[in-house]
Amino acid sequence: MAEWARNPFALLMRARREGGPIVRFRLLNQDMVLLTGPEANEAFFRAPDDQLCRREAYKLMTPIFGEGVVFDAPGDRLEQQLKMVMQFLRDQRMRLYPPIIEDETRAQLRGWGDAGEVDFLEVMKEITLFASSRCLIGPEFREGMDVEFRRLYEALEKGVNPLAYFQPHLPLPSFRRRDAARVRLVERVEGILARRQRTGDRPDDGLQALLEASYRDGQRLSPHEITGILIAIMMAGHHTSAGTGTWTIVELARNPHVMLRVRAELEAVWPRGEVLTYQMLRDMRLLHDVLREVLRLHPPLIFLLRKVLREFRFGGYRVDAGAMVCASPAVSHRIAEVFPDPERFDPDRYARGEDAHPFAWIAFGGGKHKCTGNAFGLLQLKAVVAVLLREYDFELADAPQSYRDNYHAATVMPVAPVRLRYRRAVDRYAAATPTVHRRRPVLDPAKPVTIRIDHGLCQGHAVCVSEAPDVFRIGEDGEAEIIEASPGSDRYEALARAYEHCPNRAISLEQTS
Repeated sequence: MAEWARNPFALLMRARREGGPIVRFRLLNQDMVLLTGPEANEAFFRAPDDQLCRREAYKLMTPIFGEGVVFDAPGDRLEQQLKMVMQFLRDQRMRLYPPIIEDETRAQLRGWGDAGEVDFLEVMKEITLFASSRCLIGPEFREGMDVEFRRLYEALEKGVNPLAYFQPHLPLPSFRRRDAARVRLVERVEGILARRQRTGDRPDDGLQALLEASYRDGQRLSPHEITGILIAIMMAGHHTSAGTGTWTIVELARNPHVMLRVRAELEAVWPRGEVLTYQMLRDMRLLHDVLREVLRLHPPLIFLLRKVLREFRFGGYRVDAGAMVCASPAVSHRIAEVFPDPERFDPDRYARGEDAHPFAWIAFGGGKHKCTGNAFGLLQLKAVVAVLLREYDFELADAPQSYRDNYHAATVMPVAPVRLRYRRAVDRYAAATPTVHRRRPVLDPAKPVTIRIDHGLCQGHAVCVSEAPDVFRIGEDGEAEIIEASPGSDRYEALARAYEHCPNRAISLEQTS
């Protein structure tokens, strides 16, 4: 436990080094089993809930999200709550968000001037908090983020620490402040809901969607549940995105040859004076791979937990009920047999197919329980970074090796302060960006195509429906379905786009002679 408290990442790396893909260790008399590597990750993420349970593993979040909300909800109830959230994370909705994120990013840059120095982590915290809340919850909620709200939200965040995984109800001052903050946030949400019901105002935003949502039995969400879901939405994308965005600029500053290529790509796909669009972000393919490489080296979560409810087997070993099983993005991403030269920042490794196994890269988790907001998270980060690099040049204010991860918080971010110098960008980077190989298949129009959906991966983001609505639809269970099993060759380009952009890689396309 002492080693865990000092640096949990170092302990997990030692476990992998000494024991391979399945290792047991103990923390506070609790059996912990670490699974790492693509095959072990797949076994972990594909295991059913009645075998490996999230609810029992994340009791630390119950005081924050609330009893019966998100991880404290029974499996079926949790899935219904996640489907309520998915309605404003689906592809057609996501196409509306880039201009909003651009606007919020530019708002934070006002007053910067032509040059200066900032704690960049604090900048990213502001941008991601305001942008994600405005997109996913609504302008009214975003405008209500006053001094009191920021204080309450900070109290909740500080209630999430490594100790809370084991003892979330200790009589600690930080836990008391956490509990009081949640009570007050419910009161604030109740006030907004009461005003809307009184005035009849029904804005098209995430908060209204939750207010009007209901479970399959017809029961509506309570203010307690709505507050918990809103907190979960904000926490899922705030610190994780803030840390990743910060590391992106730091890594680009440490690797100026990659920075030049990213800037060239921006010049190629985003004409000066135009509003940032969804398609422009799609075309920033090198930036996409830069973000994936940042998330490989600096995943916000060191490990993901499950409680073993019934016997689990992997690699010839048996894990008995009662143990905790964990997957570690931080460790799996540094396996040299999967990612050669794993400590090197190399966004071109994805063009080489090093992430070919669907469970090799697990920054957002995997399978049915992959982070629901993974597509939004990447979209938001691409938009924010694109605006920042369009407006400013950045350089490190301290020695490159001094920028490092902080493993003493539940969400891993760079050690603060993250000092960066900036100056207004005046150069134009019009050089061509090298072509990056993508996952899009080349389909032969002379051959029929067989389409399959892996329902162990699909979460219903509906990218396939946007690209080929005559081939795919969203079924009653919220997952994609195939409605045209043998589409004509005129649909092959749309099918290729659906395959390429599916956030969970749930679609497969096959052709035979």
